[in-house]
Amino acid sequence: MSEEPLASLAPIGWVRCARDPEEEDDWGAVPARIELAPEFGPEALAGLEEFSHVQVLFLLHAVDPERVETGRRHPRNNPAWPAVGIFAQRVKRRPNRLASTICTLERVDGATLHVRGLDAIDGSPVLDLKPVMAEFLPRGPVRQPTWATELMAAYWRRH
Repeated sequence: MSEEPLASLAPIGWVRCARDPEEEDDWGAVPARIELAPEFGPEALAGLEEFSHVQVLFLLHAVDPERVETGRRHPRNNPAWPAVGIFAQRVKRRPNRLASTICTLERVDGATLHVRGLDAIDGSPVLDLKPVMAEFLPRGPVRQPTWATELMAAYWRRH
């Protein structure tokens, strides 16, 4: 296997929302739009409106590359939770600053998707969209540590 750098990626669109980037919780009520890049017309989204959810892969563009973490840390710097490796948590200061979220697809309007529960900030470059199919969701029970359940308790809360 080669260890050459990967080819660069180009955004397929951008997130538009009025979310304060400093907030960490309450993403469930956040409405957002994904506006496709000009080279993609409405035909790129044809049929997507039949799905209830869409998986959005996006770049955490506001994270300073100098602040990326690669080792072990306490999630949200909470010493009550164990220090775990960067790949055992979903922190935004990840090595490639990539994120993936399954959000509710409210509607498709031309070359714009209207979604809810996307934990991305305004201007986030979208790298790909995938319809959520039940067959790609976990097959069997999901296991996670108690600290993760505690951390996520307010993450998707809707006011």
